[in-house]
This record gives sequence, structure tokens and C-alpha cells, in this order.
Amino acid sequence: MRFVLASIFAVVLCAVVWQPAGTAAQRQGRAAVKDSVRKQSFGKTAGGTPVDFYTLTNANGLIAKITNYGCIVTELHVPDRNGKLADVELGFDNLESYLKGHPFFGALAGRYANRIGKARFTLDGREYTLAANNGPNSLHGGKVGFDKAVWKAEEVSFSDGPAVRFTHRSPDGDEGYPGHLDVTITYTLTNQNELRIDYYATTDKPTHVNLTNHSYWNLAGHDSGDIRGHELTLNADRYTPTDTTLIPTGELRSVKGTGLDFTQPHLIGERIENFPPETGVGYDHNFVINGGGKSLALAATAYERKSGRVMEVLTTEPGVQLYTANHMNGSTKGKGGAPYRKYQGFALETQHFPDSPNKPDFPSTVLRPGGIYRTTTIYRFSAR
Repeated sequence: MRFVLASIFAVVLCAVVWQPAGTAAQRQGRAAVKDSVRKQSFGKTAGGTPVDFYTLTNANGLIAKITNYGCIVTELHVPDRNGKLADVELGFDNLESYLKGHPFFGALAGRYANRIGKARFTLDGREYTLAANNGPNSLHGGKVGFDKAVWKAEEVSFSDGPAVRFTHRSPDGDEGYPGHLDVTITYTLTNQNELRIDYYATTDKPTHVNLTNHSYWNLAGHDSGDIRGHELTLNADRYTPTDTTLIPTGELRSVKGTGLDFTQPHLIGERIENFPPETGVGYDHNFVINGGGKSLALAATAYERKSGRVMEVLTTEPGVQLYTANHMNGSTKGKGGAPYRKYQGFALETQHFPDSPNKPDFPSTVLRPGGIYRTTTIYRFSAR
């Protein structure tokens, strides 16, 4: 269930192949690594359901850890310009912390990522009421979204790197959504130093689907402080302005002349208080990717100067949400007890636009019986 067209574009776009940095001994050590997947127990849910996590290691020695609870990416270790690995993914090192609740660290958001206004939509003349879990709106699938499900998992071996495939059936009426939705998510840690996520879903009734991964990134390391010194470029000339509850007005507005203009590289912290005041603090905006939604396209590039780490985000989705962890205050303790504070990480959530079910002029998120929901997002890592 690989997205063939996305694979072709991934090869075309990967014109510069990453070369391992560091000393000759470091390079030789990494070259000797054989890609692998290793399964381990991660504990049990409150109801006694066993939870596992999978450690993926690619041929260059990069490491990703992913659990079948919420399809959460708990760790991702990538090299700096000297070949030194660091974990660039915010999260926890135990299941209990995830079970207590968290701001979607590394999780799969669904059935509908981002917000649906007033927690309802009308489809084929029938109104559906959803769980309101974000003021008057529904956020990231509702109160018990895909991020809280225990998914079935199987290890997969692809020629381009180790992978894990997760499957889940969301029943008809789940959180108010119509139709049995069968979902497959495949995470691949490619030997081109990419975390590739392939999404696939089918339904037996017309419904809305919009899936994303909600990783928080800090390219200096998850415990290294805030991300205002990261340089960010977004391939987006427009964004979707919102009301005060972050529901789009329906307009596609130019970023030119605003603090949302990342069409040229800017530090995230350079203008973080200088943009339209929908959110009141920090970035939490959906950007319209130039040419997005037609094929695999470059959405964003992030660069951390001290380490030299670079992350490129490529996607088949039409939009990407930039969120800068605006509400963390140090009370959340991450891996190794690290306190996660305001602006500790940034998310680049590839997606269809928020509230698309209620905005007929936005790209459609309707999935019908016989149709296939299929998207791909790639997080590509290098150093300079």
C-alpha cells in the first residue's frame, strides 16, 4: 500500500544525497550498521491492554522509536554536522506519561486533524455532531481520537529501510463520525535519512478524513531549550486567517508584509510576536503550500545553526500548520525529566485545511465508499 507516485517524486526531489559527517572512524562505524526493527514492551494501558514500542535503525545508524499507542514517535536520533546523534523529538520515556495526557507529542491526529468549527458538519444533507474538546470546536479527532488508540502493528522490511505498519478500525459513529474507517499508517526510517509516513484509509459510508503526525521538533535536541533560534522557510505564499477560536474564515490571505512570511528564511523567534493576532501568542497557523496537494512537494525547511541539522518536510497535502508550543510552561517533564517550556519545540503538521468540512471552497476531505484516502509526508534530515 505504498504511494507509488509519491515514491517517484521523492526520488526526483532527493537530488542531494546526505553524506555522513564526522571522523573517518565515525563514518566507518555508521556504514557497518545493518538496518533493523526491534520490538519491546512499553507497558499496559489502564484497561490492561499491552502496548509495545518499535526501535527502527537505518543503515546510517539513525534511530526512531515508535509505539503502537497512538502511533506516537517517541524518539528520533539524527546526526549533527560532526556526526553526533541527538534526539530531536519531544516526548516521554514511559507509557504512563502519555496515558496521563499530553499535547499530542509525536502522535497520530485523527479522524480529523486540527479543528472543525462548532464540532459539527453536514454531509449529503445530514448533520453530524462531534465531540467538542477545544472550546466550542472539535480538535484532532475529539476526546478519544486516534492518538489514544492501541493499534495493531507488524514489522515490515522495505528495500529503502526498516518500517512498522499500524492498522486500526474506527467504528461507525466513533466520536460522531460516520462509517467504519479502516486505517493503515506505515512509518519507514529510510536509508536516505528520512522518516517517511504513508497514510491509507477506506470507509463504508461517506465521511471526512484528515490525518497528520503531531511531532514537536527541536533540532538542537529535545532538552536543549527553545526553538526561536531555528531558521525556517515555508513554501507558502498564503495562509488561512481565523477567528479567535482558530477556525478559518474561508479566506486565503497573502503572507506578504506580515510576520507569517517565511517564503525567505527567518528565525522563528525573529517576529514571533509580530503577526495577525488570532492566537494571541506564538505561531499556530495553517499555511497554503505552493502547488500543494497535487504531488509530493517541499513544504518547509528548518535549520539549527549550532548543530547544523536540517529538516526538510515534503508532503502530498495542501497545507501545513506551524505550531510553536505556545502554552507549555515547564510543568511538563519530558524524557530524562527535562522540563518543556514555552517554545521548546515546533510542529509542522501536514494536513488539509482546518474546518474543511464546513468550507466548500477548501480542498475536500470527503472520503466515500470505494475511494481511497492516501497521502505521504517525509521528514528528511541532513546537516551543513
